[in-house]
Amino acid sequence: MQPDVQHFYHEQTGTLTYIVSDTETSAAAVIDPVLGFSVVSGRTDAEPAEEIIAFIENNGLHLDWILETHAHADHLSSAQLLKSELGGKIAIGEGICKVQENFGSVFNLQAPFAADGHQFDHLFSDNEVFALGNIECRVMHTPGHTSDSVTYRIGNFAFIGDTLFMVDSGTARCDFPGGSAGLLYDSIQKLLLLPDDTMLCICHDYPPEGRSLRYEVTVREQKENNIHVGGGTGKDEFITIREARDETLSLPALILPSIQVNISAGHLPVAEDNQISYIKIPLNTL
Repeated sequence: MQPDVQHFYHEQTGTLTYIVSDTETSAAAVIDPVLGFSVVSGRTDAEPAEEIIAFIENNGLHLDWILETHAHADHLSSAQLLKSELGGKIAIGEGICKVQENFGSVFNLQAPFAADGHQFDHLFSDNEVFALGNIECRVMHTPGHTSDSVTYRIGNFAFIGDTLFMVDSGTARCDFPGGSAGLLYDSIQKLLLLPDDTMLCICHDYPPEGRSLRYEVTVREQKENNIHVGGGTGKDEFITIREARDETLSLPALILPSIQVNISAGHLPVAEDNQISYIKIPLNTL
């Protein structure tokens, strides 16, 4: 049984969010939802989430799952907003505990914060199976970009987060804490063993001039044409390419607010005694 898949594009962060649903039962999952944020004003923007909420309500769907492919460094998650409006369980891979451990110390997060994943409703183990209505879904751990990166296989679709981009953009960076080019290569090989016609749904697209936005690509296309791993690129060659590329990259503009919020399942920082929440900015650290 194949799901219905709808994509939503957040231009500011280049993020693709998906609503995946079982047409027989109207059960739905949202994958990688976005909360808008202005680093200049410090204001959040619910519009990307409101678009998702409106689609679900207008199409008579009920939200069972809010799925994160990893703790993103380039946008804030709107998981808590979606849950408050529509319900559903917020889930991520169990590797989030390592990410929380790495960044909890960076932000000096104090109790009740703990690097145990309790902020999420469910932590997926590798190869775990869950249901979306009548559709069986399977989780693949695909670390490398981050320690907690996972892929969700739903029908003939695989939602791969930042592991791979479109063939002309290559692969995800591996220079964040817990990242590893070698692990990423191994994870990509797992994806490339999926049937050739499997549709890989990406989390970001950065189209070069002259190409329109794309959000899905077949395994066959990736195997043949990806600029970093296509054509049978070996592991050592890939590591050299990836690590050299990473040395040229700037940090994402929203990494500090994003990581701080996303390792807590989209919970914004608790308001202080003046009823204002604050994002911490660690100086001279990253």
